[in-house]
Amino acid sequence: MILEKAITDLKKGKVAPCYLLYGEEEYLINETLHQILGMIIPASDRDFGLFFLDGENTDFDLLKDHLMAPSLLGGRKVVVIKNTTIFQSRENLSDLIQKIRDNINEHHDKAAKYFLTFLKISGFIWEDIQGNGWQKITDEQWRQAVAEDSGDDRGKWLPRMIEICAGRGWTSDSVIDLSEQFESLLAQGLPTGNCLILTAEAVDKRKKLFRVIDKAGVVLHFGEIKGEAATKETLKLEAQKLLNQYGKRLVPAAWIALGKKTGFQLRPSLNEMEKLIAFVGERSVIEEKDVEAVVGKTREDSIFDLTAALAEKNAKAALLALKALLDQGIHHLMILTMISREIRLLLQASLLIRSGKLPRITPNMEYGSFQKNVYPAVAELASGVSSKEDFLVKKHPFVIFNALRNCGRFSYPILVGYLDDLLDIDRAMKSSTTDPQLLLERFLIKACSKASEF
Repeated sequence: MILEKAITDLKKGKVAPCYLLYGEEEYLINETLHQILGMIIPASDRDFGLFFLDGENTDFDLLKDHLMAPSLLGGRKVVVIKNTTIFQSRENLSDLIQKIRDNINEHHDKAAKYFLTFLKISGFIWEDIQGNGWQKITDEQWRQAVAEDSGDDRGKWLPRMIEICAGRGWTSDSVIDLSEQFESLLAQGLPTGNCLILTAEAVDKRKKLFRVIDKAGVVLHFGEIKGEAATKETLKLEAQKLLNQYGKRLVPAAWIALGKKTGFQLRPSLNEMEKLIAFVGERSVIEEKDVEAVVGKTREDSIFDLTAALAEKNAKAALLALKALLDQGIHHLMILTMISREIRLLLQASLLIRSGKLPRITPNMEYGSFQKNVYPAVAELASGVSSKEDFLVKKHPFVIFNALRNCGRFSYPILVGYLDDLLDIDRAMKSSTTDPQLLLERFLIKACSKASEF
């Protein structure tokens, strides 16, 4: 309702001096930002009236010059600061640490900026922790600084972040707390017609700056959409807006097909919707066949392709499936987890066969024969296993069938050795600069080679 009121006011020409859009739903934040900009400043005035600044590295003097000076054309002037960190505090430290973990392998600069913000807020001093100084931080000191993070894995990311920042010549002094300057600037009041828009992932509502903006302007929260039903409903609303914009209609079968391929996730689904709109051209109706032609394999399809190719020792298919997963944005550590799971299932299958408790299984056995002759023995073994335990015998019969049929392609010692290899890869991904994709490719080629049979 707050968003609806803000949009209604904008339609009436009531523009607030400041807007704050924050939350986890980045797509909705960006869509709302573009909607607000479209109502505040015409496209013809944007060359001289619209300015974007990086929220993670804002030059306050430049910001002040933009905000306090009138537009050259005499109309409205808007300054947008995206992804600002000025609203974060100790309450957000655990979130900052998670962002460091998420970006440390692929986005060094982004991780470093989060890390320096973390230092500024936590109170840890750069001079004290650089080099091996971080090792002197006791568990008690860590808990006092970051109550919501155990710090058990800080040895994996802290030294890497220190090394990255040192290599760039960045220190905690590189991050300036702009809260007080912002408060002072907004207290002065902006020139008539000038507007400041900020976006942020997380905020501490107790900060004075948040209260100042909440009082003087408009604050819009876009929290994480929880629950499948809520996610689908939000997606339907956003998708309908997009379709209406281009005069298109999506038939029910196409909607279902799209959902199967994207999991009804907001950003992936709408990204694919934009592709579909471009694909159908002048046609007003998007059909199921269009979805099948445009939208790539589902994440589940690619995971199955990867694990199946690994089990069948098909190196080419495994590498293609790996590329498909990476192209879909699946994190390399998640892919490593998938591969590790498949190796563990093959190892368990090998142990089952070696136990002698199952009827004979051949590589050419049909699934129907397995269900009739082998699965009853597996089900009997599973009866003594807790449903919470992640064992092969508790999986779907088809998963068990494939594992038992394929494990004969690998010797037992080789499978055990692969678990050690995967542990080494996990360490390398978290503690070195080696390309994660290269590490995964090397393993797949090794595992699919003939040498792995002996």
